[in-house]
Amino acid sequence: MHHPPQPWYRPHQPQQPVPDNPYAPGGYTPPELPPRRRRFGKGPLIATVVVLLLVAASGWVYALGDGRWGRSAPPVADKAPSPSATPTPSRTPAVRTPEPQRIPTSEELNVGRAAGDATAWIADDRTDLPRRSIKLYPLWIVGDTVVQAAYEKVTARRLSDGTEAWSVPLPASVCEAPANPTPDGKIVVVYQSDRNWTGNRCNQLQMIDLRTGKAGWRKKLTETGSMDGTIMVNSAISGGTLAIVQSMKAAAYRVDTGAKLYDIPLENPGKCYPDNVAGGVRLVVSSTCAINVDRGKSYYQLRELDPRTGKVRWRYRTQPGWIMGKMLSVDPVVFTTYHHKELTDDWRVAALKPDGKLRVTIDARPKGFAYCADAGDSGGNMQMCPGTAVGKDIVFLGGTDRVGGYSLATGKLVWGVKSSVGTLHPLRPDGGAWALVYEAPTDKEPGRITRFGPGGVDTKKEVLRHPVTARATERHMLAGRLAYANGRIVLSPSGVSGNDAMHEARMLSFAPGSP
Repeated sequence: MHHPPQPWYRPHQPQQPVPDNPYAPGGYTPPELPPRRRRFGKGPLIATVVVLLLVAASGWVYALGDGRWGRSAPPVADKAPSPSATPTPSRTPAVRTPEPQRIPTSEELNVGRAAGDATAWIADDRTDLPRRSIKLYPLWIVGDTVVQAAYEKVTARRLSDGTEAWSVPLPASVCEAPANPTPDGKIVVVYQSDRNWTGNRCNQLQMIDLRTGKAGWRKKLTETGSMDGTIMVNSAISGGTLAIVQSMKAAAYRVDTGAKLYDIPLENPGKCYPDNVAGGVRLVVSSTCAINVDRGKSYYQLRELDPRTGKVRWRYRTQPGWIMGKMLSVDPVVFTTYHHKELTDDWRVAALKPDGKLRVTIDARPKGFAYCADAGDSGGNMQMCPGTAVGKDIVFLGGTDRVGGYSLATGKLVWGVKSSVGTLHPLRPDGGAWALVYEAPTDKEPGRITRFGPGGVDTKKEVLRHPVTARATERHMLAGRLAYANGRIVLSPSGVSGNDAMHEARMLSFAPGSP
């Protein structure tokens, strides 16, 4: 029987009235999520510097400090008794170090598996962390391992069972890492100049071969004081080339040796300055231009460079007043942009042709899609935009309660699915306009992977159902970092707390098969 295409998924369960969904006859209850992060964008240089100083002071997004906080309070002096009083024992409670929160074992997660459920493994890390939020970097799947940089080390775990394969310690905390390694599995992470809480720089480079776990060359970024500071840097790898933007200058290096290849050229000196970079099969550099107190006059420029020579292949310029956001894909080139006043409340997806000419602009707001799945844009790595995936001719967007695909040819919605209970994240294209989608767990349902395509809910097929026993642990990760390969999904939070009472698992993975 043929079902006509439906714009949104209508869950088969008791419903409540929907105040904001014109498509579904039923209702929608938002899942429990952490407080919504404030959205902000990159502005003129002065505003950017102010944001960086605030970030440095907070130690949250970029973890610019690594000072260790004490775990016990200083001794409290006893109160001196009055001459007429009888001394009494102090009632001041003893200061206790909180017990680390217990993480379930892989065996405990698998014991509750029902027929057809995925097999799970969980990985913990008891590294002594400073009592603040620690950022976790992208998951890299190389060979039979999944690798992640976090705090003062880079660690690989076996995809089969989550056991540690190797770990490379670093002298100080990681402060930047590319979205992807080289085709032969090499990565360059950037870590801080020292472990102090303030005053450090993000200027130390370390190459690591992710296939073997061997640390290679190490070098320090050069600072001359002429627009090449390293309070914060952004990096990307394309082929065997590492590109790094530091302050308002950028350069390229060989990943295998660390040798400098070239300075990424400034264009219109005094007018355009590089501010970010994206890698993969192409190397794309973003620049801020016409920097002005009135951000409505500033614009952004994208350039594709030959990774080996630095030769410019094409240029694309945004309209004045529109800020370059995140790069969703470099092949095809698909990125987000947003207005300087409304910020990420007024955003678009743009796709370019192979020659850098505009192909299509997509406004996904009428269907309720939020910028980067409601994660906002806090700067940092240009290729970190959760809840998005790109195919040859389609871009998939996810979010708190919906997922859908937009045509890169027409800009029209090809299909959409709306859930009343869970967050939906597209993992990757799965042929044409089809996508594999991660459905995060709710307070009642376990997580799962499903497949959708044109026709929306009528095409829904469950690919992998996660065990109910993993639901609570999986839910706490909030789909912070996701990686998918060969039928296996690996999840990690986007950050962890150094407070032992709030300890979280480091990774969680699911795949078909028997334990």
